[in-house]
Amino acid sequence: MRRIAPLAAIALLAAAASPLVLAQGASAPGAPDKSRVTAGTYVADPGHTMVVWEVDHFGFSKYSGIFGDVAGTLVIDPANPAAAKVEVTIPVAKVTTASAGLTSHLLRAGKDGGKPDFFGAAPADAKFVSTSVVLDDDGDEAKVTGNLTLNGVTKPVTLDVDFHGAGTNPYNKKQTIGFQAEATIKRSDFGIAYGIPAVSDAVELEIHAAFEKQ
Repeated sequence: MRRIAPLAAIALLAAAASPLVLAQGASAPGAPDKSRVTAGTYVADPGHTMVVWEVDHFGFSKYSGIFGDVAGTLVIDPANPAAAKVEVTIPVAKVTTASAGLTSHLLRAGKDGGKPDFFGAAPADAKFVSTSVVLDDDGDEAKVTGNLTLNGVTKPVTLDVDFHGAGTNPYNKKQTIGFQAEATIKRSDFGIAYGIPAVSDAVELEIHAAFEKQ
């Protein structure tokens, strides 16, 4: 009884603090239903949009980090989704990893005024601007090509994008669209060649994005 009572109390407190969960039951506000998407301009939700990057470390393991607080816009019309435009800005200076030492290394200035190993102490924001959208037959997957500017270098990049879901955010009542995307880039293309090949040149990107209608 001494074990069960505290657990029950915690469960009751959690339920009281989460009326939204009780009201929704098992269903989520968003669903992979394209009919829920309405035309307009959407703005990235910075708290729920991120770029996860992953490299191979010495051939022993994969290592990843996150760029968060992404800002940007999406203009979309479900009647003509191939004409969609997306533009996002990624604050490189806010990169996060599981190691404080590695995060510091990524943002460390070059020694004796030399070139930094990675981004440096005051890196410019990265930016992606779409140039074309090619949808599959079902219309829920697309190849989005655009120009990625990173570390002062601009290169074309193609994202494999999946429609994740749409609906109304129950907190702020805004119509929201979510996507996930993948791409692989070579960091040497953007002037970041430190540690290659011990640390892979190829960087796998996994993007999770939520956009709210304005």
